[in-house]
Amino acid sequence: MSSQFGCLIVRDDQIISTGYNGAPRGTKDCMELGNCLRRKLNIPSGTQYELCRSVHAEQNAIINAARAGVSLLNGKLFLFGRKVLAGDEQLISAYPCFICKKMILNCGITEVIANDENNELVEYKVVDWVEEWAKNDMIEDSKKYSADYKTTTNKRESASFGLNITNSALKTAKTEPDKLPIMVPKGAADLSGCGNCCKSNCHGK
Repeated sequence: MSSQFGCLIVRDDQIISTGYNGAPRGTKDCMELGNCLRRKLNIPSGTQYELCRSVHAEQNAIINAARAGVSLLNGKLFLFGRKVLAGDEQLISAYPCFICKKMILNCGITEVIANDENNELVEYKVVDWVEEWAKNDMIEDSKKYSADYKTTTNKRESASFGLNITNSALKTAKTEPDKLPIMVPKGAADLSGCGNCCKSNCHGK
């Protein structure tokens, strides 16, 4: 609902694995369920990636290589990403998250080549991550994503989805998640009629 990523891994000038971000095989994603789990649980943007329905593109490419019995040792990983919020598509600086970095490091990939917001290529050397984490704790990773949704003391505002969720709704999310209002992208109510999210006459605003 927030971003789309595609990934491929190359070794000896040959594509050996591909992946894109999405829900695990056979399960439903956020689009099908009509809500974002992270927003539902009030998780700050750019943190706790494990609490997400989606498997990242890099993770899926590594997993798909394992399913095919292909070694990734000395391979190069190419990553492309863009934001797709409220129908507004734009390129973003693509780079592996904290969890993906650990997987890339352990599977033997040596380089990551990704796009930035200007569609220029940026190259990352995995050995540089090793050196950085040797000097500083890995949890101090310098690059972190943010989907630009905000959290506050009394209510959480999702700029991306045009939603206001109160503390009572957050409490409901923890105890009775099925009763939480369905989250729809900003402007969706204009297309399908009001009442889909907060039951108010907001017209998706």
